[in-house]
Amino acid sequence: MSANTKQMANAIRALSMDAVQQANSGHPGMPMGMADIATALWSPENKFFKHNPADSKWADRDRFVLSNGHGSMLLYSLLHLTGYNLSMADIKNFRQLHSKTAGHPEYGFADGIETTTGPLGQGIANAVGMALSEKLLAQEFNKKDHTIVDHKTFVFLGDGCMMEGINHEVASLAGVWRLSKLIALYDDNSISIDGRVTPWFHDNTPERFEAYGWNVIRAVDGHDAAAVAKAIEQANVNAAADTGPTLICCKTRIGEGSPNFADTDKVHGAPLGAAEIAATRAAIGWEYEPFVVPQDVYDDWNSKDTGAAAQAKWQKAFDAYAKKFPTEASEFMRRMKGELPADFDAVMGDYLKQCADKAETIATRKASQNAIAAYAKALPEFLGGSADLTGSNLTNWPDCKPVRADSWGNHINYGVREFGMSAIMNGITLHGGYLPFGATFLTFSDYSRNALRMAALMKIRTLFVFTHDSIGLGEDGPTHQPVEHVASLRLIPNLDVWRPCDTTESGAAWGEAIKRADGPAALIFSRQNLQFMKRNATQTKNIAKGGYVLRDVKADEEVAQIVLMATGSEVDLIVKAADVLASKGVSTRVVSVPCADVFFRQSAAYKKSVLTEGVARVAVEAGVTDTWWRYHCNAVIGLERFGESAPAGELFKLFGFTVDNVVNTALSVLQK
Repeated sequence: MSANTKQMANAIRALSMDAVQQANSGHPGMPMGMADIATALWSPENKFFKHNPADSKWADRDRFVLSNGHGSMLLYSLLHLTGYNLSMADIKNFRQLHSKTAGHPEYGFADGIETTTGPLGQGIANAVGMALSEKLLAQEFNKKDHTIVDHKTFVFLGDGCMMEGINHEVASLAGVWRLSKLIALYDDNSISIDGRVTPWFHDNTPERFEAYGWNVIRAVDGHDAAAVAKAIEQANVNAAADTGPTLICCKTRIGEGSPNFADTDKVHGAPLGAAEIAATRAAIGWEYEPFVVPQDVYDDWNSKDTGAAAQAKWQKAFDAYAKKFPTEASEFMRRMKGELPADFDAVMGDYLKQCADKAETIATRKASQNAIAAYAKALPEFLGGSADLTGSNLTNWPDCKPVRADSWGNHINYGVREFGMSAIMNGITLHGGYLPFGATFLTFSDYSRNALRMAALMKIRTLFVFTHDSIGLGEDGPTHQPVEHVASLRLIPNLDVWRPCDTTESGAAWGEAIKRADGPAALIFSRQNLQFMKRNATQTKNIAKGGYVLRDVKADEEVAQIVLMATGSEVDLIVKAADVLASKGVSTRVVSVPCADVFFRQSAAYKKSVLTEGVARVAVEAGVTDTWWRYHCNAVIGLERFGESAPAGELFKLFGFTVDNVVNTALSVLQK
């Protein structure tokens, strides 16, 4: 390695402690402790990390994930030093309003940030998803003598990531899938916010990972860049031999270079202070003012030429591939760009017409499976799965193939790993090339929740499928009956929560979730059969608006006296209640709201046209009522307690989800 390696690492240390000090906020310890590891991996001289600062979206670049995202200044320093569009002004603006350099790395804020990290453990999960995508795309698109997919996924992680349970879920899957191009570098510094971790974390981490099927390189001196480089060389040998993922265990001192705070919790999450920064500069031999990096260090870090050469080499190979396999090349680029087939709207329209023609009364989980099967014919990028509930969630489809270590597939058996599944799917989406969806029971969405939140925060198209959506699942009882879950999911900004009432709405929900490129969706389906609803063409089109008039007053009645609103299984209930009310002379409008989030994004004029102003409103949903009051309802029929173990029909009657109760509630509202 370069004789200037130590100064390259010290540049990271200096930028990190200076930026944290100026912001008076942040985590200098990890960047200072991992600086030598980062130098070994990212040094252009070593050519371990294949990337091009001029094109951060190049399809065959290596991926880098900072799972211990609190040490964000490590990543920002690397991006700045190697030549990405991240200026010294951006470094100085660390943790400030609208800065590219947020407190934790945020996807989309700056070139080179592959994922948003901070919630510990999810970064390694995203990395597993990225590595799986690379393997599957290589199996799908590479041809003899023509390789266009061949890159690695590198991830840094620390003790906190190792403690989080999701780490176990995804590391196990990475071993099972034999993701040999996944290389993790573990910052083993034995310090967390509460201090030295031994009293609460004394796992034998190397043996744990070996049990998963990983290659483990033990006891690497994390402050010896040459030793780390040698370990990475061995990891590359493992990748070439396809022997499974590699964990490199690097023993480090948090805050390395700080004379008084290194190897203590004091340097974990607070500025060093002016005096300690001065002492650190002297200790590491960094003679420069804050935010000054000498040109020779910039020169050693500059990766523009090596990056351009690496991309040019790939482009030449891709051009040869495209000449021989033009269809596959076009399809690969479409999918890597996240574009849908040009005819997808037509495919969706044809399928919704089929739903109307068949008019099936089936469970919406089955309607969901039918939609998956229809859209899969047009979307080879579909990558489905389930957390050990395929036969219940119905996320498989004809001709889908299981993902296995030695064979390509497009349906994943995640095992009982809801959180891991969801975070892996985010990594798949971020990598590009596949459109992932995965399922579990709605009541277990709590296990997945933070991954859903991260997808919404990153504005990425990950599809989360939840079945068995209410007390309608019956005898399994309150442990499995969702009550608060639909309302809770609606609280997550930028997450579209769809709860369709029949086959047509289910097909539309899937289609709209697929078409939306700037956020995830939660698709929620019933266990029990739901009545098919007839619609005209306008009503079918308006499903895409999240809420629409499903049944209206008679032609000779100018305006409804009351509006009944519902989602999912309760739509049939309010339709029947409207018929009874009509027989009593009460003109009633029935509004289906399959996605309140989408409905609220509509124009004020449209919402007013659906929810007639000044008319009483009653909402019905088999769950907690909180999110319905924003519609200014006069009454909400819901469920403010847990369910019971009994047949579904008995439960709906017990909790007041009956035609009589809806009718009586409506009449009571009108009498006030």
